[in-house]
Amino acid sequence: MDTMRDRLAPVVSRLLDEDPRVAVVLAEIGMADFEEIRMRHPDRVINVGIREQLLVGAGAGLALTGLRPVVHTFASFLVERPFEQVKLDLGHQGVGAVLVSASASFDWPAGGYTHMAPGDVALLDTLDGWTVHVPGHPDEAETLLRHAVAAGDDKVYVRLSVQSNAEALPVDGSRFLTVREGRTGVVIAVGPMLDAVLAATEGLDVTVLYATTVRPFDAATLRRVTETAGTDVVLVEPYLAGTSTSAANDALADLPHRVLGLGVGRRELRRYGRIDEHVAAHGLDAASLRKRIGEFLKAGAGAQS
Repeated sequence: MDTMRDRLAPVVSRLLDEDPRVAVVLAEIGMADFEEIRMRHPDRVINVGIREQLLVGAGAGLALTGLRPVVHTFASFLVERPFEQVKLDLGHQGVGAVLVSASASFDWPAGGYTHMAPGDVALLDTLDGWTVHVPGHPDEAETLLRHAVAAGDDKVYVRLSVQSNAEALPVDGSRFLTVREGRTGVVIAVGPMLDAVLAATEGLDVTVLYATTVRPFDAATLRRVTETAGTDVVLVEPYLAGTSTSAANDALADLPHRVLGLGVGRRELRRYGRIDEHVAAHGLDAASLRKRIGEFLKAGAGAQS
């Protein structure tokens, strides 16, 4: 099966042909995938070289002219390294772009910590007005890329990963999907964490929500399902643990509730290993998730009895 990133160039290339507003800005990474479309649209496929601050600044400049820029590189070079430009050139100037990342939290362990960005979504949370898509399957990535480019002049971050669920679901770029219904808690699986969450909660009487658009946070769906599932909520995110706990707390602020945030830990793993070893080390494999979710729900049931 192809990866989410494999869908990027074909989808955006079609959009370049279809919409004269669309432009692509790259910093060497991924340039080979756009060579053919660059021949047809040399003025709208731009490679700035290995200059990530310029990458974002150039995208903002194109947006100021009325274009819809799609800006792409690895997450650590797209959100972390040029954060000042994301904050000022886009946010402060009031223009939008579609930032599309690759490599995610630890997708390329051999690249080392310079190529890991588990804090990307948390960092964007310090800014106002960003939409954040976290697809869990290549088909969903294609759908959400199209949503992102079509989103007027909004600021949108699309977080692509080599980690993937086995099957795509019909995501719409806004709402959480109810995948399983239960009565003793809610587990929100973000993007590529769904398969592990479903395996971890097999046989448990819990509601499972699937989130591929995490900002804005779908508070309405969470509140609705807690009417029958109760207000013990577990968030399983493929990035920094606890990134969305404040959003869940805000959604349930007027109700007694408990929230557990699971995700990538803060401790740096210096023996880079393989992706599956990182997953296990951060407790995001199905067995570890079942233990942590079970303990959390059991503690809540004990407190209510």
